[in-house]
Amino acid sequence: MDTSISKHSRDIIQKYASSLFKDTTLELYGIKTAKIKELVNVDLPIMEVSGSSADIVFLLEDDSYLHLEFQTGYNKSDFIRFAGYDLRLYERDKRIINTVVIYSADVKHAPSVLALGSLTYNPGIVMMASYDGNAIYTDLQEKVKDGFSLSDLDMLNLIYLPLMRTDMPRYELAAKSVLLAQTIPNDTKRNACIAAAFVFASRFLEKDEADMILKEVKMIDLVELLVKDAVDIALKEQEIKIALSFIQRGTPIKTVSEIIGIEVPVLEQLINGVGN
Repeated sequence: MDTSISKHSRDIIQKYASSLFKDTTLELYGIKTAKIKELVNVDLPIMEVSGSSADIVFLLEDDSYLHLEFQTGYNKSDFIRFAGYDLRLYERDKRIINTVVIYSADVKHAPSVLALGSLTYNPGIVMMASYDGNAIYTDLQEKVKDGFSLSDLDMLNLIYLPLMRTDMPRYELAAKSVLLAQTIPNDTKRNACIAAAFVFASRFLEKDEADMILKEVKMIDLVELLVKDAVDIALKEQEIKIALSFIQRGTPIKTVSEIIGIEVPVLEQLINGVGN
């Protein structure tokens, strides 16, 4: 169970990010873009072999992409990986891509430009060390206590709490964010926020800390929810492997689409990705 959740954590985060972030702007974090329209399928099979994949990519209302990466430390090789991913994504979809790297409070300074002669990569940078996690948590707690509905940006804050500056252990703030999410009145947003907050936080915690949070959460369905999502994602991956196997053996793509249940444009993207 733990292995399944861990392996598919990025996919689960993306699933819930889609419902939580839609129609939202990220100006609170200094990211000035058009509103988020939808989460997009950004799998690039040729790159997945080496483990290179984007954290989250959104399609915006102006038809551009917003690529978000979350980091707990700076490494030049990460910038090279992000740049390579953006080039591949542009090659595939021909859309303008704006990338933002969000650093946890552990990072106080980080270069914002990767200059390689004639090639320059200049993503946006958000330093979560400048956000007071204690104050933001208290504000969210008061809103929930007083019966106010949390806005989409409030829920983003709730999920991002473990990355912010705080005088308490990251584990403690992460646990509080998940437990606070349990008090959201709206069922859909509550479940999505609990799952996203837990899975997101677990990426930046030790395994035993994540397990402790899971035990504290009083939402019995959470474990079943996360495991179901992990299983669903694993099944989808298996379907894609089967589809590619058929195609490589010469089966018409339309026939494979009907058998597997994957749309033809998606299969074409997979073929192009593998063939490049």
